[in-house]
Amino acid sequence: MRILVVEDEVDLAHTLHTGLTAEGYSVDLAHDGRQGLWMARTGEYALVVLDLMLPGLNGYKVCAQLRREGNATPILVLTAKDGDWDEAEALDTGADDYLAKPFSYMVLVARLRALVRRAAAVAPPVLAVGDLSLDVAGRICRRAGVRVELTPREFAVLEVLARRAGQAVSKADLLYHAWPDEAWDPNLVEARVSALRKKVDAAFHRQSLQTVRGTGYRLVDDRERD
Repeated sequence: MRILVVEDEVDLAHTLHTGLTAEGYSVDLAHDGRQGLWMARTGEYALVVLDLMLPGLNGYKVCAQLRREGNATPILVLTAKDGDWDEAEALDTGADDYLAKPFSYMVLVARLRALVRRAAAVAPPVLAVGDLSLDVAGRICRRAGVRVELTPREFAVLEVLARRAGQAVSKADLLYHAWPDEAWDPNLVEARVSALRKKVDAAFHRQSLQTVRGTGYRLVDDRERD
């Protein structure tokens, strides 16, 4: 799951990047409001973490502009401005949640999970491809009702494929959505797909994760093979 962090404190931004990546998210960073607005418009993000006091364009304006354009990506405001008026204004301009600095990292991650659950209320809460299912909010994978333990990165790769079930997904697309943007080694994808095949296919005598020569991979309902 890919998220955007718009934060001008570089040290904090990189700390968030490291921590959220360890949680299984793929994280992009922007350090000013204009860059953050552009990335939020052009990227495919599940969540945006947005500071308010940003150079170029403040967080209130970024949030308001995204909502005027019909962008419904959940936004969590993370800011040193902790007054009631600040929080009310952020929520009124379209933010979905508000967390003041200094903050508990555990609470931040829990709030991000809550935003994912709320977003799931207007989207299928479980992605299903045949008898393979992914509970995105709970980060749970099951095949034929049996839980399959996946690493955060394996789950991220499978989620991208499940969201585009039946379609060929390039290695570049999988890298973009399932890894931080500094990772561009196709071998990373190949290694995770190999591990996934052992866990979700071979262990169940299935062949749902297919190689598309010259492109990448696709996930299909292969039950008609049975």
